[in-house]
Amino acid sequence: MAEHRANEYSSERPADAESGGDVDSIKAANAQELHRAVRESGAEELERPVSALFWSGLAGGLAVTASLVAEGAIAAHVPTGESRALIIALGYPIGFVMVILGRMQLFTESTVTAMLPLVTSPSWDALRRTLRLWAVVLGANCVGTAIATAAFAGMALGDSSLDAGMVEVSMKITEHGAMETFFNAVPAGFLIAIVAWALPNAREHALLVIFGIVYVVAIGGFSHSVVGSSEAFLLLWTGKIGIGGVVSFLVPAVMGNLLGGAGLFAVLAHAQVTDD
Repeated sequence: MAEHRANEYSSERPADAESGGDVDSIKAANAQELHRAVRESGAEELERPVSALFWSGLAGGLAVTASLVAEGAIAAHVPTGESRALIIALGYPIGFVMVILGRMQLFTESTVTAMLPLVTSPSWDALRRTLRLWAVVLGANCVGTAIATAAFAGMALGDSSLDAGMVEVSMKITEHGAMETFFNAVPAGFLIAIVAWALPNAREHALLVIFGIVYVVAIGGFSHSVVGSSEAFLLLWTGKIGIGGVVSFLVPAVMGNLLGGAGLFAVLAHAQVTDD
């Protein structure tokens, strides 16, 4: 009897071990594993040549303008009402989904991915490479949004209702001064950094994670530097604001996004695994 039970027990062990392996394959990564995944991704980006970063950032700027297009299209067809702003905001995550799932460079996403290698192994060289990445990607993103919005303003893309809707949506950035824009940009940087942090665990739900978090940015009225640059450039090309208006939005928005993403979230994400 004892021998029979021993044989039965031994025959069940591989199944248990296999079951444990299945559990390991489906359970979410812990903070240390997420830190390593995001850090290694950031380290790879820091090693990319400037030309590769620029072209990827340019593509990202062109693609993220889809957020403004989607919001403008919705604004053109949704009547005035209490829920109108919430419905228009459904278009805001579209560009982010395209850029992030398409593995294009986006400045606010790189605030946390590039910052983790720096805070893990700080050095002057790491700082130089991080600043290089941010400068190239931000510049390329803005070139992309400038080109895309110039096409809509000067080439009569879409119909007149779309143009009017895009201008209506863009005028929101003129409602805040520089200091208000800066403070509104901090939570936007924090939330987009969470997207980059959460994606390794998102797996097949990546679309929902990106859409949900970015939708919060939209309905919260937070300032995102890259999408905001598309709005600012559109207003510039249509004569609604001057170059000073673009700069007065873009500079505080970039600084606020950096504080929220690289200054707050990245440091907190690193601090939680330091002792481990």
